[in-house]
Amino acid sequence: MVKYMRILVIYDSKTGNTKKMALTVAAGARETKDAEVLVKEADKTTNENLLRADGIIVGSPTYYGQMSTKIKAMFDESVTIHGKLEGKVGAAFTSSGGVATGAETTIISILEAMLVHGMIIQGRASSAHYGVAAVGEPKEREVKRCRELGRMVADLILKLKASE
Repeated sequence: MVKYMRILVIYDSKTGNTKKMALTVAAGARETKDAEVLVKEADKTTNENLLRADGIIVGSPTYYGQMSTKIKAMFDESVTIHGKLEGKVGAAFTSSGGVATGAETTIISILEAMLVHGMIIQGRASSAHYGVAAVGEPKEREVKRCRELGRMVADLILKLKASE
């Protein structure tokens, strides 16, 4: 069966918390019909992986209010395909060590890199506007939001493809 869309979930995780979030985001995306979802660690992600995806969801631990060096290195490598990610759907999530420790700025740093590529960002009106953030291990609320994030990205891709 040929899949209608490809979604790439990229993560970096030292403690395993961001990986748990990535797997849950991917599970949410898979709930949408015809979604092929690939989950990859940042340092194993290639530019070809980025180019093949219709949607790219990136998760990073919060390090000094910014994305991790592995996520940053992946974006730095993508300079060679600059302009070729335009129109793809993007979203972000993070896991931090505490409250008010830079989770929002970490998500925004990821979204900024996506915007430089001309990507379309999936936000959320009700809460967690920029993306999902967990303090430590994701709890029930964050798990629910991760699943929703994956579904929302997949649904946006479907809407955009339907208008082509």
